[in-house]
Amino acid sequence: MVRVLVISQLAGFTVALAVVLVSHRAPPAAHYLIIAAAGGVAGLVGLGAFYHALAVGTMSIVAPISATGAAVPVIVGLATGEHPGTVRLVGILTAVAGVVLASREAGPGEAEVGATGPGEAEVGATRDRSRHQVPLALAAALGFGAFFVAMDRAAHGDVLWALLAARGADVPLLVGLALLTGTAISGRPRALVPLIAVGLLDVGANALYAWATTLGLLSVVAVLGSLYPVATVLLARGVLGERVRRVQELGIATVLAGVALIAAG
Repeated sequence: MVRVLVISQLAGFTVALAVVLVSHRAPPAAHYLIIAAAGGVAGLVGLGAFYHALAVGTMSIVAPISATGAAVPVIVGLATGEHPGTVRLVGILTAVAGVVLASREAGPGEAEVGATGPGEAEVGATRDRSRHQVPLALAAALGFGAFFVAMDRAAHGDVLWALLAARGADVPLLVGLALLTGTAISGRPRALVPLIAVGLLDVGANALYAWATTLGLLSVVAVLGSLYPVATVLLARGVLGERVRRVQELGIATVLAGVALIAAG
């Protein structure tokens, strides 16, 4: 997990730095950069929790729970005088209910969808995994939510500089983490390519999100940017063959419905 974070985020920082240098853009006021840096750290914590949750849990459970971080910008909007409306408030409550269902541990006699009589050891492993994946996914949600809010503020200074400041704040933390854990950054090119691709896709998505916040409402843009669980669940079921219990499937659908309601409002 540490290696994935370090290599992918350093790749994203390199691209952000190159784009800013080539574009010859003047930096915005310092407070925009400070906000972006704080958001970058929050996003890094969220991303670390998200990757760890994926490593120990089920992708189709972790992704929808982490998407509830979209409620953070809505709550911030409420605190600052924004009125999201009844539909968005219902969406937040729906998403929370979905988290409860998706995180419910298996009870006696309950089976996974597609499972054929799991043994005692398998049920125990599932319960143990569930206990870890849910708090990690919720931590990821908070980190992502804080990042959404910070980047919205910072992007109004300059989108590219906000992106660079967010990534730049992560670099010393990542280097320190790599040194503390003894993580090797080098490796065979074929092994590094997927990690670099993750970093490029991540920084590209962040750039599009930051740009979108300058064009529309934060509460809408942040939620639309949190619809990634739809693709994640489909890939987890179709490519990895992950199995989830029926109540968890209901929870996933409820979370996605809540996210959609927040956006629709």
